[in-house]
Amino acid sequence: MSSPTYLLDKETEKDIEKDGAFTTSSTASVHSLAKDEVKIEVSDPNIVDWDGPDDPQNPLNWPNSRRWGSVAVVSGITFLTPLGSAIFAPGVDLVMDEFHSHSDLLSGFVVSVYVLGFAFGPLTIAPMSEMYGRLPLYHICMTLFVICNIACALSTSLNMLIVFRFLAGTFGAAPLTLGGGTIADVMPASQRAKAMSVWVLGPTFGPVLGPICGGFISQNIGWRWNFWILSIAAGVGTLLGFLLMKETYAPTLLDRKTKRLRKETGNMNLRSKLDMGLTPRDLFWFSIVRPTKLLLFSPIVLFLSIYVAITYAYLYLFFTTISDVFANQYHFKKELVGLSFLGLGVGQFAGQFVYSYFATKSYNSHVKKGGFKPEHRLETMIFGAIIIPIALFWYGWAVQAKTQWMNPEVATFFFSLGMLFIWMPANVYLIDVYTVYAASAMAANTVLRSLAAAILPLAGPKMYAKLGYGWGNSLLGFIALFLLPIPLIFMKYGERMRTQSTLKL
Repeated sequence: MSSPTYLLDKETEKDIEKDGAFTTSSTASVHSLAKDEVKIEVSDPNIVDWDGPDDPQNPLNWPNSRRWGSVAVVSGITFLTPLGSAIFAPGVDLVMDEFHSHSDLLSGFVVSVYVLGFAFGPLTIAPMSEMYGRLPLYHICMTLFVICNIACALSTSLNMLIVFRFLAGTFGAAPLTLGGGTIADVMPASQRAKAMSVWVLGPTFGPVLGPICGGFISQNIGWRWNFWILSIAAGVGTLLGFLLMKETYAPTLLDRKTKRLRKETGNMNLRSKLDMGLTPRDLFWFSIVRPTKLLLFSPIVLFLSIYVAITYAYLYLFFTTISDVFANQYHFKKELVGLSFLGLGVGQFAGQFVYSYFATKSYNSHVKKGGFKPEHRLETMIFGAIIIPIALFWYGWAVQAKTQWMNPEVATFFFSLGMLFIWMPANVYLIDVYTVYAASAMAANTVLRSLAAAILPLAGPKMYAKLGYGWGNSLLGFIALFLLPIPLIFMKYGERMRTQSTLKL
């Protein structure tokens, strides 16, 4: 199976849709070739491409119902796998009691090890998807995700639970890693922000809803039922994936078309426009190192991933500490502690609509002015960059001063709202810039944020014990303030960075 080497450049930015907006639907120019070579390749009669710009086989030209149906299914399974990251967090004490363990480190690790799996899964999932297509990876990983959660429900020891939690996270990383790429495959630039606002509900709202549901489940029918319910829901989602999802990755589709035409015509010289001519071994090596190359050598991927990773780690720090705050300081009953996550959840939910409105308004405004560039996606990021440190200072000192419980709860709402305004623009920007390699860019992003989300919650309790909630959250707020210039820098210099990049993928 072939795959292209593909990076947006100035020629790509001239690819204009009917509405005059920036898009990558023509699958960009081949980065490793000179312009005159590209022209020769396009005129080569042995090159297999789409049958014109309106080819119905091109996922970008699918009917709206089919394209949005793909987004809906992917968004559904993307909601379920992050849901599993924290669904049994309120019942972790019951787990530790059953397995006769009293280690605070292990009680935190049995929750965060799942997110550690999120960090390792994308390193293989993303490159494999760019070699063999997205669909097989969705099917295989989601099936294994269901099996691992069943194993968690049947665990006979803490070690068994930890191992299968890690594996569930590893396979559950598939929709997180591939979802952005699927959206890039089927959605033109004009609809991408709206589609992303639906898809991102999974990684943002799922972990928030998990503890709310998990608290009631653990207390009433036992902690194992968290995994049984998750397995059933994921099983339904996996079945729908088998029935409704189709392959969307352009290189895979063109490769299939090439093989079909070779068989029909007998012309073995036919090759896909996106075929690099590499051996399977070389292709695998190129694909497997691509996320790492992006993370290490692309400032755009590196610094946006760092920003997203830190805010995501803050979210998971809330997950592991907010229950103690509302149980011990505000005396919430155990079955009601999960409701303390509502501020985070409502913030995420409201943020989807607020972001979608302003992102669409920004997009249309720039189109009317003569053109839309990927860097314009980052304008809405400024709001999140400002509100997150404010919310952290607010929450920390509200808890420290033991104000009425609604005060810190409202602060978590604004933190969650601000986090979404970091997440969404960063992800859509990466998809716009790397399109066909969106899975690798998202993999690099997912690896870094998952590592941060797994590590910071382990250090959080000690930080709060030493600094208190006031200065502890102030430290986090100062770090967020330090990161504030990142969107401004890329708004000004991002276009120059990507168009002058010599990085070959």
